[in-house]
Amino acid sequence: MPTPHVVLVTKANCHLCEDARDAVGRVTAALGLTWSEELVDNQPELRERYAEEIPVVLVDGVQRDFWKIDEARLERVLQRAMAQ
Repeated sequence: MPTPHVVLVTKANCHLCEDARDAVGRVTAALGLTWSEELVDNQPELRERYAEEIPVVLVDGVQRDFWKIDEARLERVLQRAMAQ
């Protein structure tokens, strides 16, 4: 079973990012997965790409959600990725 690579793109002092961390943490924990976080603050290329959409969830490098993370949708995406 493949393990999806989950990345949450965030920035400092972002209240939506705090909520997104909680949401991604709950979903990945329930599925036995890990995730990582990338801060755009010191990465100009990420900041330019995702400036107006942060927080952003990437699964295997593909943007899957932004702003308010839909936990049910993220779970479906991850389950599909694990089934491939």
